[in-house]
Amino acid sequence: MIRRALLLLLASLLLCAGAGQAQAAGYRYWSFWERDGGHWVYATQGPSLARPSDGDVQGFRFAVSEDSANASRPRGKADFATICAKTPAQDGRKRVALVIDFGTPSDAPEGETPPAARTACARVSPDATTAEALAAVAKPLRYDTNALLCAIAGYPEKGCGEQVSQKQTPGQRKPTAEQKNPSDDGGPSVGLVAGIAVVVVLGGAAIWQVRRRG
Repeated sequence: MIRRALLLLLASLLLCAGAGQAQAAGYRYWSFWERDGGHWVYATQGPSLARPSDGDVQGFRFAVSEDSANASRPRGKADFATICAKTPAQDGRKRVALVIDFGTPSDAPEGETPPAARTACARVSPDATTAEALAAVAKPLRYDTNALLCAIAGYPEKGCGEQVSQKQTPGQRKPTAEQKNPSDDGGPSVGLVAGIAVVVVLGGAAIWQVRRRG
């Protein structure tokens, strides 16, 4: 009886884990990144608050992501010297290199095609925010009532941070090894492992109780 109960509990955990993965959802939005040496780092401030320094490289990527931990990074090499090679320095101005990745067709809203990724060098005032630098080189921008960046250079034409279920995006690009979470590698999730551990502990306790009574 004990063994049967444990097997039923384990089966329930596996079913719950499968259901959770089937119902996983993401959000279609522009993520904001900062270049730190040779790596992209998810920005801790929004573009309307961040104030980059002269020589900084910042990026934007449009994609469907579940959260910041598995958000898709801008693609391509990001090098300030290359991006701003044709934009000479000026006294009283700063230069900010921008990488704008419009994403893949699988992440695009229905009926829209993402433009090719591009880079731009914004020459702006010393106290300009990233949003102001972006506006200088990639208009039109579109924001929602909560100041969420919805469109860069007019893309996408509509929508803003809408939730998208995995069933609606069967062709969604899988995160690369650099981007994926430890639980995204096809192995069991942390919750499932913890559940199995609970089953093992309960099983050991039950067996100990039976032996003790015997």
